[in-house]
Amino acid sequence: MPYLQLDVPGHHSAEDKRCLARRFGDIFARIMQTRPEQVTVAIRDLGEGGLWRCGAGEPEPAALLMCDVRRGRPPEQRAELAEALIAACVEQLGLRRDRLAVEFTQHAGDEMYKAEQGGLGADWTPDEATNSD
Repeated sequence: MPYLQLDVPGHHSAEDKRCLARRFGDIFARIMQTRPEQVTVAIRDLGEGGLWRCGAGEPEPAALLMCDVRRGRPPEQRAELAEALIAACVEQLGLRRDRLAVEFTQHAGDEMYKAEQGGLGADWTPDEATNSD
């Protein structure tokens, strides 16, 4: 945890995706007060016509970023994270800001298991906040 999953129309180079994954890890760590090595990123190229935003007119190509995070952080902190992640997507991949949504799924810490961290996790608390600067 956390797991950031970006679905995009079209195709992007492995280098662009690697750079964006690094940026996501750094952004997440800074804003959510944790370490970048906690972050796992998936960037899925769904190809032309693979992802659409529906509206009053014809559907338009869109992108979606799902953020599975531990419960415990305030809405303002998650909103700041969403803004920073969107900016990185626009800059790195040229995605349209108005066609990129961010959705959060919050989990109890004990819904995640990491062997290297001794098993089940706990909900995030301000006491574990780190300064990654």
